[in-house]
Amino acid sequence: MDTQNTATRKGLSLKDLVTTGIFSALMLVFTMAGGMFFAANPILTFYMPMGCALLCGPVYLLLVAKVHKRWSITVLGVIVGFFFFVTGMHWSMALGNAGMGIIADIAAGFGNYKNKKLNALSYMLFMLSNTFTYLIFFIDRDKWISAMLKKGTDASYIETMSSSATPWMPVLIVGGTLLVAAFSAWVGGKMLKKQFEKAGLV
Repeated sequence: MDTQNTATRKGLSLKDLVTTGIFSALMLVFTMAGGMFFAANPILTFYMPMGCALLCGPVYLLLVAKVHKRWSITVLGVIVGFFFFVTGMHWSMALGNAGMGIIADIAAGFGNYKNKKLNALSYMLFMLSNTFTYLIFFIDRDKWISAMLKKGTDASYIETMSSSATPWMPVLIVGGTLLVAAFSAWVGGKMLKKQFEKAGLV
């Protein structure tokens, strides 16, 4: 009946929280590095979730390998979501990261945070969080535009973004993000095995 590792059931220690905080900062750095180029361009902004997903896989998987306890991924999602909220992003970015953090945590937890395939799936699910703002844009464009104008987004940026949006883009955004995240997780898995283990980091 006891299918979970004892360490997984324990709460996060102070060391675990510090580790999660450090890797959350790294996730933010790589998220911004991968997504900033796209986000700054009103035509390319729809590809921002794919850019974010490209670089973060190794960092995410190393966090899971080092902590491998419930709530660490959730904490990661809350921290990243809070960062997006305070930096003026649409509220759905914060909600997406917090919500998908919980879902990704559950997915990795099914394998006690040690199953490579489930950890990769967990990463793919987590990176869907950055698609939420664009999905809301297509679901209720007027309210999305109103919210972003209140946050100070330039009207010309939104106008160009809106005019370049096509009905098939939500499928591309979600599908593309999943594919890029899967690739990043694969690369991260290779690095975790060949480099991180040799260095004694996990």
